[in-house]
Amino acid sequence: MHQKKIISAGKKLTEAKKAVIFLHGRGASAEDILSLASHLEVTDYALLAPQATNHTWYPFPFISDPQQNEPWLSSALGLVKEMVGDINKAGIPSAQIYFVGFSQGACLTLEFVTRHAVRWGGVAAFTGGLIGDRIYSENYHGDFASTPVFISSSNPDPHIPVPRVKASTAILKSMNAIVTEKIYPNMGHTINQDEIETVNRLIFNPD
Repeated sequence: MHQKKIISAGKKLTEAKKAVIFLHGRGASAEDILSLASHLEVTDYALLAPQATNHTWYPFPFISDPQQNEPWLSSALGLVKEMVGDINKAGIPSAQIYFVGFSQGACLTLEFVTRHAVRWGGVAAFTGGLIGDRIYSENYHGDFASTPVFISSSNPDPHIPVPRVKASTAILKSMNAIVTEKIYPNMGHTINQDEIETVNRLIFNPD
């Protein structure tokens, strides 16, 4: 199960007014995903990245039956929820909490925020979709209240089917998120410069 091992950067939680939770991909590390911060306009934010046990949030592909990924999936979701609670206790409201995830981390990001839909600061899901062998709409509750969300992927992508990306976008929109979806032809399993620029413009520096 996942331990609470969190790498931090940027401002201290007690000094920041905004925070970003970074969720790494399968086989990667908290340090890997935190390095993305140097490309994002998050200078005044507290930056927090948890480390998954054995570098994976759940063992099977995200489009598997969720029960196959238990208890790891619930443990991962619980860890993110605990982090949000800690950030709230430090005086930062949920409307100033942002999420950035890549691949498996993007799937975990989308699954968490959609199960706990409120007005978040913003969500960047680089190559991800909601988790499960199908969309389990009964798991999703709340109102995003115009939270800006960016969802992207490559067509094709070896891990993330484009139809699931589009289905995820539809669910989030139905819950009042302002979703920008971008599908890049033959991008590969990576993050490109257009994604970075779009996220900075829509989420981190919208003014």
